[in-house]
Amino acid sequence: MFYDHQSIEKKWQKFWEENQTYKTENTTDKPKFYVLDMFPYPSGAGLHVGHPLGYIASDIYARYKRHQGFNVLHPVGYDSFGLPAEQYAIQTGTHPAITTEQNITRYEEQLRKIGFSFDWSREIRTSDASYYKWTQWIFIQLFNSWYNKSTDKAESIETLIQHFETRGTLNLSAVQNDALNFTAEEWKSASELDKQDILLNYRLAYRAETTVNWCPGLGTVLANDEVKDGKSERGGFPVFQKKMMQWSMRITAYSERLLQGLNTLDWPQPLKDSQEYWIGKSQGAQVTFEVLNSEENISVFTTRPDTIFGATFMVLAPENPLVEKITTEEQKFKVDRYIEETSKKTERDRMADVKNVSGAFTGAYALNPFNDEKMPIYISDYVLMGYGTGAVMAVPAHDERDHRFAKKFGLNIVKVVETEEDVQEKSFDSKDSVCVNSDFLDGLNYTDAKAKIIDEIENRGIGHGTTNYKQRDAIFSRQRYWGEPVPVYYKEGMPYALPVSSLPLELPEVEKYLPTEDGDPPLGNAKNFAWDELNEKIVATELIDNVTVFPLELSTMPGWAGSSWYFLRYMDPKNDGEFCAKELSDYWGQVDLYIGGSEHATGHLLYSRFWNMFLKDRGYINQDEPFQKLINQGMILGMSAFVFRIDGTNQFVSKNLAQNYETQKIHVDVSLLKGTSDELDVEKFKNWRSEFGDAEFILEDGKYITEREVEKMSKSKYNVVNPDDICQEYGADCLRLYEMFLGPLEQSKPWNTQGLSGVYGFLKKFYNLYYNGGSFDVSEEEPTKEEYKILHTLIKKVVSDIDNFSFNTSVSSFMIAVNEFQKLKTNKRKILEALAIVVSPYAPHISEELWEKLGNTNSVEFEKFPVFEEKYLIEDEIEYPVSFNGKMRFKLALPADLSVGEIEENVMKDLRVLDQLAGNTPKKVIIVPKKIVNIVC
Repeated sequence: MFYDHQSIEKKWQKFWEENQTYKTENTTDKPKFYVLDMFPYPSGAGLHVGHPLGYIASDIYARYKRHQGFNVLHPVGYDSFGLPAEQYAIQTGTHPAITTEQNITRYEEQLRKIGFSFDWSREIRTSDASYYKWTQWIFIQLFNSWYNKSTDKAESIETLIQHFETRGTLNLSAVQNDALNFTAEEWKSASELDKQDILLNYRLAYRAETTVNWCPGLGTVLANDEVKDGKSERGGFPVFQKKMMQWSMRITAYSERLLQGLNTLDWPQPLKDSQEYWIGKSQGAQVTFEVLNSEENISVFTTRPDTIFGATFMVLAPENPLVEKITTEEQKFKVDRYIEETSKKTERDRMADVKNVSGAFTGAYALNPFNDEKMPIYISDYVLMGYGTGAVMAVPAHDERDHRFAKKFGLNIVKVVETEEDVQEKSFDSKDSVCVNSDFLDGLNYTDAKAKIIDEIENRGIGHGTTNYKQRDAIFSRQRYWGEPVPVYYKEGMPYALPVSSLPLELPEVEKYLPTEDGDPPLGNAKNFAWDELNEKIVATELIDNVTVFPLELSTMPGWAGSSWYFLRYMDPKNDGEFCAKELSDYWGQVDLYIGGSEHATGHLLYSRFWNMFLKDRGYINQDEPFQKLINQGMILGMSAFVFRIDGTNQFVSKNLAQNYETQKIHVDVSLLKGTSDELDVEKFKNWRSEFGDAEFILEDGKYITEREVEKMSKSKYNVVNPDDICQEYGADCLRLYEMFLGPLEQSKPWNTQGLSGVYGFLKKFYNLYYNGGSFDVSEEEPTKEEYKILHTLIKKVVSDIDNFSFNTSVSSFMIAVNEFQKLKTNKRKILEALAIVVSPYAPHISEELWEKLGNTNSVEFEKFPVFEEKYLIEDEIEYPVSFNGKMRFKLALPADLSVGEIEENVMKDLRVLDQLAGNTPKKVIIVPKKIVNIVC
């Protein structure tokens, strides 16, 4: 029978949509299971075959859990704010909402074609005002919260105000920017402006001057992962370090909880390791050094306070505010020039460049409190303002980078008595150092020395023991248009949150998407974007009088804002009264299975965990962590093609002749190759781009052969394969099976379109099991033992594979089982019904079709998954290879439950055995039950 995949797949996709087959109910007696894919960003390029890999895996698991009787939540939505749409708007004048809508329409069309079992009724988009209303609401909750270290959780800002009113800062244990001390009376007598300034020091969403990655070409701040080699990833514009007033999120308050929470999660260990490294917990001491001839002091954090005797100089981050205060007139020019040079490097570049040291002398000196030695103070880009205090005490005999710096600038290198740990960890030679054997630490091991020096630091009142974290507060401002407006207005320069009743603060229309002439973000171009405090509404910007009408925040939220809580909105997406009803967040709880890329390890996943913990603290949800089990899928790689252009010409030389010329290797679109070969269609190539219109070719054997190479599948590499083309030619079920068949889910693997034909051949065999020629032919007869054995071998394997996410081996098992059924000409209903269910999570369209052909009127989706029964795998007979002196002569079938004696008795009666022995008595009969029989003559 002809397997018409196109008509079958259109039929069932229409059926699922019209019947809302995958719509999930919130009220049910079934146990829940929540399966989620990482939020897709709808780009203009649409999907290529690499994108659906994780979606197919999660869809298989979601369908399997439905077969097991779970109420499965498997939603879909779009992370639809972002820089690409805004850049397109700047270039074309098209509103980002228009291009975003077009891109989403394209994505949805492609996703539906692949047959995903999403609950489309729960679709959300971060750029919809009905969604970002609640992102803004969460921001306001953060703004109106502080972190109480005594209770180890976030609390309402009102409890902090109550503390101030009764005790001032007495016995206050809070996470804050600056240490403040005042009495209850001083608080009560403070002005409203001063009170708000004090509160900003404690709020979880706060505004402060921060060093950022500023990109003038894009007119916005960029996250670290949006910068590569000092340039913006989008557009390649230069990026500079710049101090700006920015909104930040106090994620550092949660550092310890974020670390400890990892112990409860079923996540890949490399991902956990990434988060641990990013958070960067370290224990040591904070020590204050006096700056000579100055009222300033320098505070440093060190994990090795026991090496303070070997500290010979100090280094500040170039952006440290102390630099300007302590630099002498003689050194000012050199220091300023160095600061300007450093501003062109991102923090990531500075951290990565471990071998090249540079710096400038400030002309100032600090005093080592333990030996009264003068320590010159330098600035260098290897010290970061965001880590610790932005200053280090340099111990060149015990730190590799300090050692390089000391050698370059001719500074003293003094070695403290080394512990065994020092000797083991040191990766550089410091034989040129002078050894100082301090009586204070003499004879102590590393742990005791560290403890003793911390006690002494505290006794002298120059510092204290402390725990530090490398993680910094998350910058929350972006000078962009296409993002969530921050629900804040300003009175006398102080931020105030909008009333919740006024949300959403909608993104206003603007004439252009670039910064204003005054350098304000694009929202500064809006004509109706001011807050009327009296009437609680948005009014024209020209009405701002700073009496009743005030300016609104002009920055927008970063891309991670909407994606940090979207998993909660899926639980209750239509609720206009709250972000998620408590009973629903209690019911759905954590995401049970989350699948996505490892590139989000220290961005989205950390921010989501942070927001989840905050919402738990404030009583809005009950779960500590958002994602219980997480799997990182690998990439599907593309087979790129390259041509070789002879330098300085428009001549292209074929691959095997290229070594004879000086050439430039250029990516070429794989669609320009002839069929499945490596031969370039030169006429198509000349028409591809105008600059190649007059290209000349040096051929080999009359052909132009390209070079092929496996790379990341990417539009920029011209190696993408469109899933629409695959669905058209081979079908969505074939695409789904093939992507799983390529290899283990977590590994990257190359795409090869030629491999699709084998999987398509399997689907035709599977389909034709149910047919006899052109007729549907299913028997009601009882299956044979062998047929049951094949089926239950398959069930056992598939259940194990799905539980272990080994989807590739399931596909192999399908192929083996269908081949065996085909040989037996199996057409028994009990076998074929079960087979359709087992295959359905992987290939749902063909399974639905066959399930209907079997006479069922309901969808196969909710049928109980066949239960594996061991009895069908127990052998009744064993086929023993019978060997003589180690050489196998024939096989003998015997009942499986015979004893060794009974096996020997049956063997010695067999005529073939008697014939081989020819009347001789064997010296020995070796029997391994259920394995072999070996007769030694």
